[in-house]
Amino acid sequence: MDTVETYKPAFTEPPGTNLAGIPIKGLQLPSPWVSYGRPYYESCAKHIKETFHASRVYIIASGSLSRNTDKVLKLVEAIGEDNVVGLRKGMTPHTPWSEILSISAECRKAKTDCVVTLGAGSTTDGAKLVVLCLANAISEPNQLARYSVGSTDIPSDVKQPTVPLITIPTSLSGGEYFSLAGGTNDSTHHKQGFLHSGMGSKLIILDPELCITTPEYHWLSTGIRSVDHCVEALCSLDATATSDDKAKKGLELLVPSLLKCKAEPKDVEAKHRCQMAVNYAMDNVRAGIPMGGSHAIGHQLGPLGVPHGITSCIMCPAVMKYNLKHGSSNPEIARRQEKVKQILRSEPEVAATLKAAGLNEDSAELGDLLDVIIRALGLPRTLTELEVSRDLIPDLSKRALDDFWAPTNPVPLLKAEQVQEILETVI
Repeated sequence: MDTVETYKPAFTEPPGTNLAGIPIKGLQLPSPWVSYGRPYYESCAKHIKETFHASRVYIIASGSLSRNTDKVLKLVEAIGEDNVVGLRKGMTPHTPWSEILSISAECRKAKTDCVVTLGAGSTTDGAKLVVLCLANAISEPNQLARYSVGSTDIPSDVKQPTVPLITIPTSLSGGEYFSLAGGTNDSTHHKQGFLHSGMGSKLIILDPELCITTPEYHWLSTGIRSVDHCVEALCSLDATATSDDKAKKGLELLVPSLLKCKAEPKDVEAKHRCQMAVNYAMDNVRAGIPMGGSHAIGHQLGPLGVPHGITSCIMCPAVMKYNLKHGSSNPEIARRQEKVKQILRSEPEVAATLKAAGLNEDSAELGDLLDVIIRALGLPRTLTELEVSRDLIPDLSKRALDDFWAPTNPVPLLKAEQVQEILETVI
């Protein structure tokens, strides 16, 4: 690990023409900055004061970190108790609008000039929406609804957030690199996306030591989410030389490091390499490289209570096998999967894991390699393990077709029977 801070933009290229299927023409989505090499609390306190010149900080912290560790306390002490005007401990999964509006009201009242998150997932999404609410005087659910991606009544003068957002992630899912935010309407239980100019984190602070407290299952499964970003980017028929290079670097860092984290849960260097890999994984999503069936089907498992990382554990190997089976008319599909296999096999930790599982190098497909890696991490590989029953498959299959990444799968998913065939292999 570095002993001095590295401070640089997360991305050097502008975003692509769409972000996860949403056109971004006319939107300004600057790259967040990334800091690592110093303890999270030290780095955060420094940037609040020197970069953002803020003194009225509101912290949104993970509930488990707040309850079970001294990590939140350390952050408050470093910033200075007098400079912390509010602290929310925990946010409900899927980020209910009621909590976003409640935090926004507290921030408004306290004249907050910087929002900090300590945690991941819903905490990060919620904070992205809080700073949007502050900029646009949003205080009611019907007002917030107007700003969602699906709204037909988006205000013509959406103001960019002016209160900076600092995110300190504790997982590998990568939402902090994304401008897009999701929040759930409490009355309809429908999760909606939000994407406007200036949204997202201004600074991401990475600290692998902080992540030693992240539960192993959560750390490793969110890591597979990032593996899925890299694998589907490398297998995309719209990939470029640049996207291939980033996805390759991401996989080379991530997969051996996840296996090391499983073997040595307190290996700080392995955790650091995992964090570096997430930046590469998210770069391709931001650049608009289309994902495929694993993401498309996975998005429909989320509402059934399956975390994003786990959807990738189950779907990514299955989709790779389906694409190879049904994509024989396009040799590029097999060529790209072979390339991913070579990247994985060239890493000694991965090669040893594959050998220990008795995998036949000649006959094993990419889906088989991914299956072995995911099982070696102790993560689930079937819907049955998650108590998702077979009778849900027909509905799931239909819904997956509406996802923006279903038709961009290397074998386009255009009929429910195709998705059903994939899901039947992981029941």
